[in-house]
Amino acid sequence: MHRSIEPTIGKADQQQQRTIGFFGLGSMGLPMAFHLASSGCVVRGFDINEIARSRFTEAGGESCVTAVEAASGATVIVLMVVNIKQAYEVLFDAAALSSSVEDCIVILMSTCPPGDVEALAKSVHATGRRFLDAPVSGGVAGALKASLSIMVAGEKQAFDQCHEFFNVLGSKVYYLGEQPGNASVAKAVNQLLCGVHLAAAAEALSLAERAGLDTETVLEIVSGSAAASWMLTDRGKRMLDTDPEVTSAVDIFVKDLGIVLSAGSSAKAALPLASIAHQFFLATSGQGAGAADDSQVIRAYRRMSSGNREE
Repeated sequence: MHRSIEPTIGKADQQQQRTIGFFGLGSMGLPMAFHLASSGCVVRGFDINEIARSRFTEAGGESCVTAVEAASGATVIVLMVVNIKQAYEVLFDAAALSSSVEDCIVILMSTCPPGDVEALAKSVHATGRRFLDAPVSGGVAGALKASLSIMVAGEKQAFDQCHEFFNVLGSKVYYLGEQPGNASVAKAVNQLLCGVHLAAAAEALSLAERAGLDTETVLEIVSGSAAASWMLTDRGKRMLDTDPEVTSAVDIFVKDLGIVLSAGSSAKAALPLASIAHQFFLATSGQGAGAADDSQVIRAYRRMSSGNREE
């Protein structure tokens, strides 16, 4: 799924107008960078992982060995990094931001705490550059299919200039106002529901297992009834597998639900269900399964039901 775009970013010449420095070529970042490159943009990708850079090169992209090289002359910097710490490291410690053009737009697409996003925006603005808070939802599948949901907050003019870029990456784009951090709050709301639904699905299927029911049949029943949810339908089958392919790790939800709870604390909003779900993901990670597929949160329920022995 590739859509071409017109070079509408920045004030420089046409070549610069289409230049993107893309940071973070992981399971989601790699296909996102590829879609942008396929749309007609010049995309220079960077990742601290040499294998990730090689994969981008093999996919036809232009990979760089330094952050400065990737951001040199860029009118847009896209950050699909692990956390806010890496965002600061790329932009400031590695001097990527200073090598971009003066009116560069920095787009943070990672899931980060809203307060930290707001602080990063102020740091970027202090250099004369612009900033968009633009987390995504849809996971690896959405990144591969260019069907992500993208939530955006920041300067309206910058959003308008980048709208075509967002359309290349996603099927739904939502503008949430001028204040950076607002989009990250919306993403936290989304992750609250995802985490709670996933934990609830694990609890239900662990009950079916413990009661001796045929779990495949039970999964079919609940997936086709009022009990169904997107998370149940997508993750349920993998919960019943011993070692499913990892599409999103348990530790991702440890991080994301931690962000949810932080957002709740800042807003003075009680989030008891999110807190309980977070504990089950923490427990699963503590059992040594943090890198396992997030569907394996069911292991914490199994362990709780069977004592120290996981059935």
